[in-house]
Amino acid sequence: MTEPRKKVVVAGASGYIGRNLMKKLVKNHDIIALSRNGDDKEDEPHIHWKSCDLYSLIDAERGLEGADIAVYLVHSMLPSAKLTQGSFEDMDVILADNFAQAAKKQGVQQIIYLSGIVPDDGRPLSPHLRSRLEVEEILGAYGTPVTTIRAGLIVGPSGSSFPILKNLVKRLPFMVLPRWTRTKTQPIALPDVLTTLDKSIDNRELAGKAVDVGGPEVMTYEEMMAKLAAVMNRSPKMIDVPFLTIQLSKLWVRLVTGSPKEMVYPLIESLVHPMIVQEENRVKGLSEGSITFEEAARAALEEEAPKKKGRLKPKFSPIQQDVRSVQRIPLPTGHSADWIAKYYVRWLERVLNPWVKTTVFDASHCRIGVIFNRTPLLELTYAADRSTRDRALYYISGGVLADVDKNERGRLEFRKIPGKNEAIVAIHDYMPSIPWFFYKYTQAKAHLLVMHCFRRHLEKWDTTPPLSFRSHA
Repeated sequence: MTEPRKKVVVAGASGYIGRNLMKKLVKNHDIIALSRNGDDKEDEPHIHWKSCDLYSLIDAERGLEGADIAVYLVHSMLPSAKLTQGSFEDMDVILADNFAQAAKKQGVQQIIYLSGIVPDDGRPLSPHLRSRLEVEEILGAYGTPVTTIRAGLIVGPSGSSFPILKNLVKRLPFMVLPRWTRTKTQPIALPDVLTTLDKSIDNRELAGKAVDVGGPEVMTYEEMMAKLAAVMNRSPKMIDVPFLTIQLSKLWVRLVTGSPKEMVYPLIESLVHPMIVQEENRVKGLSEGSITFEEAARAALEEEAPKKKGRLKPKFSPIQQDVRSVQRIPLPTGHSADWIAKYYVRWLERVLNPWVKTTVFDASHCRIGVIFNRTPLLELTYAADRSTRDRALYYISGGVLADVDKNERGRLEFRKIPGKNEAIVAIHDYMPSIPWFFYKYTQAKAHLLVMHCFRRHLEKWDTTPPLSFRSHA
């Protein structure tokens, strides 16, 4: 008797790894493909597309409904709104936390997460690798078993790292090689990564484990660029330059490749670390890729060539005048996200006194205004049914600074980071009412300044709590 097909959610299904993974998984599984624009895509046999904004917990819960296994391929390097304030690390906290909570609620049996190799070379991790490790911890914070597949540079026709490498080799007649190009790495071909992900599905022996994967060769980035140049029939002159720093390298790589800084900078910062499979994370039959770097590079370039010839102009969705602002703040010991939300409103009035006035009605509605105007600047409505001790959610329901007609999903949330005395304060899908130029250089800047002051205030809390607030602690 044939075993029933497992239902597998793929988050990040429209990315190049997601698209290729679904082709492999669909042979034995039913796929729920999650994408922010899933409704624009056509379903295929055993593949059902869903629109899902993982910045929304309720969207994540709907997206994971009915799933047995969930594959997490999401990363937030690129901006997700017209104006995005905050670091990709803090954005990733929200995405992972929503996904993990939704997986727990929907009874998902396993989360499979594609991450990066986490080196143990004694150096502080780069922001990119530190974020990858933090996401791994958050995904497992609510009890769903997590299998983490850690890979270094993935050699495929799209993605992030390999196209940057290809453009460097393609566009430079001579290559200035900084010290980090002598760092060792273990690239792996995309098909080998897909095979490991496929073998991890419903593999209970991998519950709670991190598995490093790498190709058959360990080489330096300099050697890798030389091999790629040979595959591309190029012979750029390579010059070792020990004084070119990581900071200068970021600017140089961005200029040459044309890649966005949000993608280039975190990746370059990670290149100081050796990205090699570690023995303690090696699993026989899963960790060993069989495709050489030259074979993988040649296949990637051949697959990319016909796409360029037949490339169509991309379709652009109407631009929303939306805002996403995410900041990380300390959370005083023993306090909750719900407490910090209420405290923030009181603190705001104290700091901006006498100009700002806040009014709280029946613990559900809050108005923030100025003393000489009875109309509030912003009105917030507490979502009691969507809030917990560790997450306080307020909808932006009115005020002269909010476009009420377009602000259907605008919200402010305070969220505790699992396992840490830190919280995230985030504004999502906010549609300001004032002209965009004035908003960007007035209200948006003012919000960042206020959050900076609030963070500094909380950093001193555990050592010297402000006297005027001790009674509320």
